[in-house]
Amino acid sequence: MLLNPTQRQKLDDGNDRAFYDVPRFVTHVDAGFIDRLTNLYREKLTPNTRIFDMMSSWVSHLPEEMQFEYVQGHGLNEAELAKNPRFDSYFIQNLNQDLKLPLEDASFDAVLNTVSVQYLQYPEAIFAEIYRILKPNGIAIFSFSNRMFYNKAIAAWRDGSESDRVELVEGYFKSVPGFTEPEAIVHVSQVPDIFRLIGVGGGDPFYAVIARKQG
Repeated sequence: MLLNPTQRQKLDDGNDRAFYDVPRFVTHVDAGFIDRLTNLYREKLTPNTRIFDMMSSWVSHLPEEMQFEYVQGHGLNEAELAKNPRFDSYFIQNLNQDLKLPLEDASFDAVLNTVSVQYLQYPEAIFAEIYRILKPNGIAIFSFSNRMFYNKAIAAWRDGSESDRVELVEGYFKSVPGFTEPEAIVHVSQVPDIFRLIGVGGGDPFYAVIARKQG
């Protein structure tokens, strides 16, 4: 196993469904991050394909001009998911309790996860599921910044530096045989940390880790 039991722990070990019970119709990253993510999707995704947007919410940041055959949503809040205009359907599932996705083998061309990977307590199992549901040469894109619900992020995430977190997600992919070598994309402001902490310039750092199912 990639993580030990201590690394999987959360400060708030209460039920995740209860934590997300109240809808949050906000974006958890800034406009610069969202623009980079949408441009990455524009570059990496193919129109008229099947997309699984996991651990999602009321917005998916997909390019407006791109149409897809089917977009399957997933998350923990019914109201948020119901408001997402890109979803053809969605389901609710706590991936820290039920590790098996109710989706068929090789049924999606892309799996997306935006600023949520830090909450997975059993990422090895979930990444194996992602591999299972991807078609050959299908792509998985995991994006994240330095923001989080601190009490719900796992210890391995909380305790690491931002570069450690990139390596952690790369390790999740590498824990499943059959993914290509993960590619990391990093955009970090050159404004010194002391200025960014007081809100002067910089913007949210952007990280994405990408791999494909070999086939």
